[in-house]
Amino acid sequence: MVRVLIVDDSATARHILREILESDKRIEVVGLAADAFIARDMIVELKPDVVCLDVEMPRMDGVTFLQKLMSHFPTPVVMVSSLTRKSAQVTLDALEAGAVDYVAKPHSNIYDGKEEIREELIQKVIDASYARVQKKSAKGQYRHQSP
Repeated sequence: MVRVLIVDDSATARHILREILESDKRIEVVGLAADAFIARDMIVELKPDVVCLDVEMPRMDGVTFLQKLMSHFPTPVVMVSSLTRKSAQVTLDALEAGAVDYVAKPHSNIYDGKEEIREELIQKVIDASYARVQKKSAKGQYRHQSP
């Protein structure tokens, strides 16, 4: 089982992402967090295999949280946001900060668009569970190692 923590400030998005991920028998959602501060405590306590992380959140944005997470408690992260699109600066920033991959939420209502991201999200979470992420190196780069 791949143990996943979902971090998103939208209760609706957390619910839909949980529904999508738990539709696959290989995935167990072990927690839901509304912001980075809640997520930090849950990551330390639950030790998820993968974190699904939104970009836009109150108190601390997802990329800043990702940078802190990778320097203190490296965990494979899949960014899940309407802002994460191919070649978008925030996507590049997230990948540079240590995200394993990203999934673009539908721009329309996530509930209406859940089928269009289901397969991609499940596959990227499974793939991310195999990534071996390490703390930030001396040059400020993050490294991923495959098993």
